[in-house]
Amino acid sequence: MACGSCSNENAFKAVFLSYMKRQRGGKEFSLEDMSSCMINLPPGCPKLSILSFHGAFHGRTFGALSVTHSKPIHKLDVPAFEWPIAHFPMYKYPLEENIVGNKAEDSKCLAEVEELIESFQRKGNPVAGMIIEPIQAEGGDHHASPQFFQALQKIGKEKGVALIMDEVQTGGGPTGKMWCHEHFDLPSPPDLVTFSKKLQTGGFFHLPEFKPDVAYRVFNTWMGEPSKVQVLRKVLEVMKRDELLKNVQSTGDILLNGLKTFQKKYPNHLNSARGRGTFCAVDATDAALRDKIIAKLRTKGIQSGGCGEKAIRLRPTLVFQSHHANIFLDSLESVLKEL
Repeated sequence: MACGSCSNENAFKAVFLSYMKRQRGGKEFSLEDMSSCMINLPPGCPKLSILSFHGAFHGRTFGALSVTHSKPIHKLDVPAFEWPIAHFPMYKYPLEENIVGNKAEDSKCLAEVEELIESFQRKGNPVAGMIIEPIQAEGGDHHASPQFFQALQKIGKEKGVALIMDEVQTGGGPTGKMWCHEHFDLPSPPDLVTFSKKLQTGGFFHLPEFKPDVAYRVFNTWMGEPSKVQVLRKVLEVMKRDELLKNVQSTGDILLNGLKTFQKKYPNHLNSARGRGTFCAVDATDAALRDKIIAKLRTKGIQSGGCGEKAIRLRPTLVFQSHHANIFLDSLESVLKEL
């Protein structure tokens, strides 16, 4: 595996293999299983689904596109599986002023997840797994509460639906922890965690029950690419030696506090500052203003990016320090004064 799409595709396979092993009660494949799969029919190719969330981005390969819902251009002209899609919580900010409303948003989205799992079971297309980003990145840097993720995991355990945590963007330290889901105080690890990007190569961690019991069922050309693993080993050494996770936490505090200050100072331009570590974002009042701010920052030597409908997202490296954050904030304020 090399990319995040590969990681998610193979995690789906692991989920489906484990699900069907349970359905067969551990029995061997039947002759009908083996013959029908060769012509893409049940029972060898069963009707199963993966639940995903509106606004999600999980990759551009075929299966990953069926759980990606961030931009039409990613999906146009490509056939997709008929799989369930639930709503991801859309919070109002500041969080401390919208506790009741955001809690209700959590409850509404979780109820929809349960209803979709039940309805797809009735339709004969059971949900074997669900995939979610700890922070919806490409879709607009949307966050959900630890309580939401705890309840989502509980639903999965009760319904027999595997929870895949897509840490392709969030894994490797940008939120101040090695894995973003560590912020959620889950009572047990997710069933599967996918990764790539900062981890140099793609792959997934999984609980023991998701290990295929027959060779070559999850296989590819690179199989981990040992050279990239050696690079990752050195990256991890430097992260530990230089205490980069602590650096991300302290620098992230400066960034987020600065964004919160600006949204109060320039309420006609910015709102909804949010983030974990240096994985931060703030909304402009509309997409046109967002694009204008990004363009003006670029003329000042600052590379930022957009995501979702109107968010400005920040993705600095792990070695981005407090003085770098202050340079960025000074440049951002100079842009805001020019608007």
